[in-house]
Amino acid sequence: MSDAAARVADATGNWVDTVAPPWSRPYLRLARLDRPIGSWLLLMPCWWAAALSAGVAHQASRLPLDIVLFFIGAFAMRGAGCTWNDITDRDLDAKVERTCSRPIPAGQVSVTQAFAFLVLQALAGLAVLLQFNRFAVATGIASLVIVAVYPFMKRITWWPQIVLGLAFSWGALMGFAVTFGRLDATAFVLYAGSICWVIAYDTIYAHQDTEDDALIGIKSTARLFAERTHQALVVFYGLAVVLIGAALGLAGSGLAAWTGLAIFAVHLGWQIRSLKISDPALCLRLFKSNRDAGLLLFAGLLVDAVMRAG
Repeated sequence: MSDAAARVADATGNWVDTVAPPWSRPYLRLARLDRPIGSWLLLMPCWWAAALSAGVAHQASRLPLDIVLFFIGAFAMRGAGCTWNDITDRDLDAKVERTCSRPIPAGQVSVTQAFAFLVLQALAGLAVLLQFNRFAVATGIASLVIVAVYPFMKRITWWPQIVLGLAFSWGALMGFAVTFGRLDATAFVLYAGSICWVIAYDTIYAHQDTEDDALIGIKSTARLFAERTHQALVVFYGLAVVLIGAALGLAGSGLAAWTGLAIFAVHLGWQIRSLKISDPALCLRLFKSNRDAGLLLFAGLLVDAVMRAG
C-alpha cells in the first residue's frame, strides 16, 4: 500500500504523513497525533480547572507544573481512548467513507498490535497520574469506566455525545482534585458546563457523517437534532456559558476570568451563526475552532489566578 493510500481521509498533509518514520505512522494515526484537535479539547477542561482552582487557593506556584502534566496526560489518554475506539469500531469504520482508511480497517495494524499500543499509552497516562495526590489518582482512574463504554453508546442511544461529554470534561474535576485533594460544588458546576460545551461541539462534528451514520444505524445528536441543530446549539452552548459563569461566581473570580468567559461566549455565538450543517468542511473547521475558544477562556482564568496569587 502506498503512503498516500494509507493516509486517513480527513487528515492529510500533516507531520505524520510527511515527517514521521513510515513504520510509526499507523500508530501515530491510531493515537490521532495526525489530528491533535481532540487532545486539545480533552485538555481544555483540565487547564480551566487547574487555573480556576489555583485562583481559589490564592496559590499559583504549582500551576506551571500542573499545566505541563495535564498536557502530557491529555495527549496520552486521548490517544489511548482513540485506539480503544478504533478497536471496538473497526467493523463500523470500514463502512464509513471518512473512517475506512483508519489503520485497523485499512489493514495497517492488527487488533493485537493496536491493543499493545493502547497499553503503552495507558501506562504513559498512568505515569503522569501518579505525580498527583492519591485522591486525584483515584479520580483519574474512575474516568476509565466512561472511556471504556463510550464507543458502544452510538449503537444504543441518540445521545452518545452526553457520554463523550462525561469523559472529555473529566479534567474539570481533575484540576480541583489535584489542587485540593477533594471535589466541591465549583468543580461539579464547571464539569456540567464543560459537558454542555462538548455535547454542542461534537454535534457539529457529527454532522460530517450523518448520511453514512443513517445507512449503518449509528445514532448521534446530529441526526437527532437535524434541522433543529442551530436551536439545540443555542441551548447547549448557552448552558455551557451559564454554568461556567456559575462556577466563576462560586470561585469568586475576578475581571480577567469574566472577560475570558465573555470572549468564549462570543466565539460560541459566532460558531452557531456560521454553521451550515450541509457543509462537512465547514462543520470540521467550526469544530476545530473550539480549541481556540477554550484557550481564550483559559487565558482569562490564568491571568485571574496569577493576579489572585500575587
